[in-house]
Amino acid sequence: MKKQYTLEDFERIVETLRGEHGCPWDRRQTHASLKPFITEEAAELVSSVRIYEKTGNAENMKEELGDILLHLVMHARIAEEEGLFTLADVIEGISEKMIRRHPNVFPPESGGSEQASADWEEIKQREKEGKEWIESPLREIPRELPALIRASKVMKKADRLYGTGKSFQENAKRLKEAADKLSRLRPEAEDQGLQEIFGDMLMSLSEIAAQYRIQPEQILTDRTEDFIEQQEPM
Repeated sequence: MKKQYTLEDFERIVETLRGEHGCPWDRRQTHASLKPFITEEAAELVSSVRIYEKTGNAENMKEELGDILLHLVMHARIAEEEGLFTLADVIEGISEKMIRRHPNVFPPESGGSEQASADWEEIKQREKEGKEWIESPLREIPRELPALIRASKVMKKADRLYGTGKSFQENAKRLKEAADKLSRLRPEAEDQGLQEIFGDMLMSLSEIAAQYRIQPEQILTDRTEDFIEQQEPM
């Protein structure tokens, strides 16, 4: 009968790969060296969801989830070797966070109904108090995110914290003004002007995306796929 592997079995496999007689590639990995790979794996997982939606076949999704799991366990193993934390600590932390962030589902043992109905954003804010790695509220949003996603998140948070948001009509007006400037531009002679106009348009679109919960990165990805299919019909 085929062995049914458990999470504990997988932890031991990764520990062996990192061990004295393990795989040279796995042994030399660090948190920093693995960064580009986890970015690729995340993209491949998103791709597997698209494949599943298109074909109904979840095999690729299962494989890509496994690759993500490998990176999670690998990072946790490296951290344990460095004396930082263990996979058990990671599981403990995320379990506590999910319970803490859903007081409507997991009522606090103490604190009453007021605490149980605490706003999601307020809960997240309390969690971040005193965290020394957070430079500022807006810089808390990782610069490693795709630019369109990050811009929308920054605009949304800035509006919530500082009231900087513009209405849909204001953004639509700014887009029209930028488009008018664009139509009058001679790009071969005004490269900087072209970049500024393009940036203004992207920021206005990002703010609209934030206001109406539009996913600009995914929309552009989907439209690119549509374009490919139009150019290269199956």
